[in-house]
Amino acid sequence: MTPKLLQIKQPWRFSAELFPLLAMLGAIVALSLAAIFIKLSERELGPFATIFNRFWVAYIVLWVWHEWESLRGPTDAIEEIEYTRRDQGLLVAAALMFWGCIALWAWSLTRTEVANSTLLHNLTPLFTTLGGWLLLQQRFDRRFVLGLVVAMTGAVALGVGDLQVSTSHLTGDLASLLSAVFSAANLMIIERLRTKFSVNTILQWCCLLGAIWTLPVVLLTEDRLFPISASGWLSVIGLAIVCQVLGQGLQAFSLKRLSSGLVGILLLLDPVLAALTAWVLFAESLTLFKWTAFFVVLLGVYLAQSSDVGTQPAEAERLTEV
Repeated sequence: MTPKLLQIKQPWRFSAELFPLLAMLGAIVALSLAAIFIKLSERELGPFATIFNRFWVAYIVLWVWHEWESLRGPTDAIEEIEYTRRDQGLLVAAALMFWGCIALWAWSLTRTEVANSTLLHNLTPLFTTLGGWLLLQQRFDRRFVLGLVVAMTGAVALGVGDLQVSTSHLTGDLASLLSAVFSAANLMIIERLRTKFSVNTILQWCCLLGAIWTLPVVLLTEDRLFPISASGWLSVIGLAIVCQVLGQGLQAFSLKRLSSGLVGILLLLDPVLAALTAWVLFAESLTLFKWTAFFVVLLGVYLAQSSDVGTQPAEAERLTEV
C-alpha cells in the first residue's frame, strides 16, 4: 500500500510575484543570523553537535506546528497526497544535500580560513544556474546572466581582502566548494518537491534525517552532545527556530514561485546582511571598498530579479510554454 500524507492547503492572498520575493528577503534576514547563533553555540559545543541540536529542535517545532494546523484546520482545507517512490527518493536526496552542505561547511571551517570558506560557499548561484540549464532545461537571458556575474563579483570582493591562499588549506577549501555544490543541488531538488509537497513536510524530512545522520558523527568526534548552560540552549534554539524553521521555511516557500537560480543569486545578500549585522553588533569596521561591494551585489540582484527569463521555476516555465 502506498503511504499517504495529509497536508494543509494554504490560502493565497498576496501577489504571485511580490510575496515570494518578500518571503525570500525574510529568509535571507533570518539566515544571516546563523553565524551569530553558531558563534554563541560553539562556546560550548563542537560544530557537529551544534548541527545536531539545530536539526532535532527544529524537527520538534515543525512536528508540533503540523499537528496544531491539522487540529485547527477545517476538513475541506486538508489535501491527501500519495508518496511515490520517486517522491521518497527526492525527499531523502533533499535531506542528504542539505545535511551535506551544512556538514561540509562546518568541517571546512576547521581546516581553512573563514574568508576562504565563505567565499567558496557563496559560489552556490553559479551551480544553481548551471544545474538549472543542464538538468532542468531552464533558460536564462543576458540580463539574468549579467546579474549573476555582477552579484557574484560583489560577493567575491567582500571576502577577497581576507582570502588566504595556502596548500595547507586545500582540503578545507575543497570542502567549502563542495558545500556550494550540495547547496545548489538542495535548492534544485526542493524546487521540484514544492510542486507537490508543503514546506513543513520537506523541512521535517530534512531535519529528521539530518539529526539521524549527524548523531553518530557527534558521538565519534566530539565530547559534548547538548549545551550545558541557558545561553547555550538559547543559541541552539535560536538557530533552530530562526534559521532552520523560519529562514529555510521561507526559502522553500519561495521556491514554488521563484527559480532555484534566482534564489541562489538572492542568497548572495546573506554575507551583505551578515557584515552589516557584525558592524552594528560587534563594531566591526566597514571600509569604502566593502560598501562598494555591497552596492555591486545589490545591483546584480536587481538585474537578475528584473529578468524576464530564468526567474520562474522549471515547472512554471514548461507550463508557460504549453
